[in-house]
Amino acid sequence: MKVIGFVASPHKEGNTAWTVNKILEGAKEHGAETNVWYSSELDIKPCRGCLICAKSDGCAISDDMQKIYDSLKQTDALVLGSPVYMGQMSGQAKIFTDRLFAQITPRFSPKFKEENAGKKLILAFTQGNPNADLFQTYYDYTKKVFQLLEFDVKDVVVVTGMRNEPANERKDLHTVMKNVGSALVNS
Repeated sequence: MKVIGFVASPHKEGNTAWTVNKILEGAKEHGAETNVWYSSELDIKPCRGCLICAKSDGCAISDDMQKIYDSLKQTDALVLGSPVYMGQMSGQAKIFTDRLFAQITPRFSPKFKEENAGKKLILAFTQGNPNADLFQTYYDYTKKVFQLLEFDVKDVVVVTGMRNEPANERKDLHTVMKNVGSALVNS
């Protein structure tokens, strides 16, 4: 099994990056081949809404998203991590999600390709607020968006209380996040 992570945070070594990498570590310990992408190291432009992707087999924008498309074609699962800013995913995560449209088309689209459907997905959110239910409506909505894009959403992980203590210092999270990764491989 191949699993890629996408850290949609401006902080390469922050809570979201740690969370995604710990999930990938759990997957790797159960035999998965893993790779991680950091939005902070990539040049990914927003979708232009030009719909060239609807008329051809690719996106008109020539940027680092092309590398992600290639990686997604060869993977079985994606771990998408995002901090919660203003009650929703980061701008980096939103740009990434919008750009998936060019390659991952839903079943109702005339360009639907079965080989792009059914990739496993873990959504991993980190938030400063300690209340895990505070943004539940948004997490449910985001899960539905990815299901519409034909992802098999296996889990939505919400790591709370990041204002109080960094994720990497919370001993309880080490095992929990690795277990998420192992469950991904074994599902």
